[in-house]
Amino acid sequence: MTITEKIANAKKRIGELETLIKYWNDTEQCETKIVDFSIKIEKKVA
Repeated sequence: MTITEKIANAKKRIGELETLIKYWNDTEQCETKIVDFSIKIEKKVA
């Protein structure tokens, strides 16, 4: 995995964490809410 790929993965994780933080903050105001995360599975061959 190259440094560019590592940076892209880190940015993706940061975005997911920011979404979770926003969700948790919003749950204090709302009773129920659904968060939709798209999951992408990459197959890599060594």
